[in-house]
Amino acid sequence: GNGGLERWRLMVVFGLVLGVVLFYAYKLFDYQVVEGAVYQEQANENRTTNISVPTQRGIIYDRNGFVLARNVASYNVVITPANLPGDPSAGGDSTKLNTDLDPSVQEVYRKLSELIGVPASNGEITADVVKAFSPCQTDLGIAQIVYIADTNAPYDPMAIKCNVDAQLAMTIQARSADFPGVSIQVESVREYPTGSLTATVVGFLGPVPAGEEDYFGAKGFIAGRDKGGYAGIEATMQNILGGENGKRTVEVDVSGKEIRNLTTPIEPVPGNNIELTIDTRLQNAAQQALIGEIDYWNQYFNEIRSSNGVVIAMNPKTGEILAMVTYPTYENNRMARFIPAYYYRQLVADPWKPLFNHAISAEHPPGSVFKMPTAVGALNEGVVTPEQKLNDPGQITVMERNLLNEPVRPFTYVCWKPDGHGEMDWIHGVANSCDVYFYKIGGGYAPDGVTGVGPWRLGGYARALGYGARTGIELPGEASGLIPDPDWKRINAGESWLPGDTYIASMGQGYILATPLQVLVSAAILANDGKYMQPTLIRDILDPEGNVVKPFEPTLKWDVTKDPVIQVYDENNLLTGEHKTIQPWVVQMSKDAMRLVVTEGTAKGVWATSKIQNTAGKTGTAEYCDNIARAKNLCNRGSWPTHSWYFGYAPYDDPEIA
Repeated sequence: GNGGLERWRLMVVFGLVLGVVLFYAYKLFDYQVVEGAVYQEQANENRTTNISVPTQRGIIYDRNGFVLARNVASYNVVITPANLPGDPSAGGDSTKLNTDLDPSVQEVYRKLSELIGVPASNGEITADVVKAFSPCQTDLGIAQIVYIADTNAPYDPMAIKCNVDAQLAMTIQARSADFPGVSIQVESVREYPTGSLTATVVGFLGPVPAGEEDYFGAKGFIAGRDKGGYAGIEATMQNILGGENGKRTVEVDVSGKEIRNLTTPIEPVPGNNIELTIDTRLQNAAQQALIGEIDYWNQYFNEIRSSNGVVIAMNPKTGEILAMVTYPTYENNRMARFIPAYYYRQLVADPWKPLFNHAISAEHPPGSVFKMPTAVGALNEGVVTPEQKLNDPGQITVMERNLLNEPVRPFTYVCWKPDGHGEMDWIHGVANSCDVYFYKIGGGYAPDGVTGVGPWRLGGYARALGYGARTGIELPGEASGLIPDPDWKRINAGESWLPGDTYIASMGQGYILATPLQVLVSAAILANDGKYMQPTLIRDILDPEGNVVKPFEPTLKWDVTKDPVIQVYDENNLLTGEHKTIQPWVVQMSKDAMRLVVTEGTAKGVWATSKIQNTAGKTGTAEYCDNIARAKNLCNRGSWPTHSWYFGYAPYDDPEIA
């Protein structure tokens, strides 16, 4: 009987052992044969790591080779936890980091702390602290930073202090025997020698933008480490300046230690350099003049009358932008390492929008500088002849109604000169910026038998001179302005277009909006005999060795005297499908008129005492009412605040600058 029991026990144990063996055999077969390829791939993936090798960003110069953006070496003190002389997380309890640390590790922290001014130990490690941790922007001590690094990636260097001076970096390197596990990491940081003077043009860098990870990823850029252009030329020319990162594929062990290269490393491709059309000396002179003018008038009136402004200079023959100043502006060097939240919030909250490039993004009523399209249209359409005189008694009254079911009532439109300019021919109408003359040629005046250019044709001439569309300059955020017509008003304001709307539009007010760059372009087209040259900030593109790979070539957008860019309307204001040009003599007369503005017109007083005598131009003052004016209770008829405009060019017979 006993033997049977023993055998039964033996069979049970044997059965169990057999089951275990069969289970292991099955699992081994599954791991090695059925799922073999998958696990082989995972093992290889654990064993191999792709490392992105940072490239060098291209340098930005001005037209004379003056550096506007460059890369400078920044030295960071880093610790590789695995290379420390003992265990950085001894005891494994982060709250006892101070007491349980290996004495030799403690000694390294103590010596390093004396040199770099980061406490050897500071702060508690909690889940929240680890989550919020960001190297270079932390109050934690060395022990705590290394503890976080050791638990994440013991073989990766972790920054303990960033941007130490070169002298200190050399001292730490020279004393490497005292600091096992400590080393100096050199990173490239963008520096802007001209700072706020050129910030709106040059821009700054920021983290890889959300939504563009694919583009940057394809070039080997790592989110969180590498940067891309955030504003200005840095943003729009990213693909020329950015280059491509290199790549190393290495074998690593379980703890992440590199063992060897598995493939031939791919070298990084440095970005190309860009020479801008900007002349920094002119940029500086323009900024000084603008700020000086603003300060002068604010002191003169003993109150802040003016807080922002723009100066743009360009070569009308080539479209090169020689200076572009917008005030107020910001300091792009403060964005070099990271974008400080408090500074950024301060810029965003400023009502004068320093981050906004007013030269290309701000849309304002252009006022009397817009009289040029009206004047050109009136001559080209035969609305008036150059000799014909129209009387300006100081104001005119026309009958009109706001809505179709309202009674007709008189509306009065006044000239800026209360007692009027008297009899005005075309050239003197422009030179004296005579409002009544422009009401008549723009909107028509039956008693004088003048039909007027009208809103439809006026829009055509405005667009031919660069209004109402983006110029396509190489900067982000350009606005297109607004050239309204009766259809636009009906759809957007829900009202009919009135004769008064045409009167107001003829002198650049009402619904008309333009950017400062568009206003400059309109002058440059006329100065350049009708040729609209593409405005540009890019002169040459150079390779990293400084050889020109893409030399500057001016681009003609159109020539108003040769290219039929103006749509033709019939007497019912319907498009005929035909197009016309502006006659060359009309463009020439516009230049003569702008010369007269300076010699005996609205700009005479300013230029009479100037050393420079061979200029031409046009003045403009435009009333406006915006959020800032409304807050100050200034939006009352007759006392609105104004924008002041001036465009000019020289020499007037052969222009080099507008």
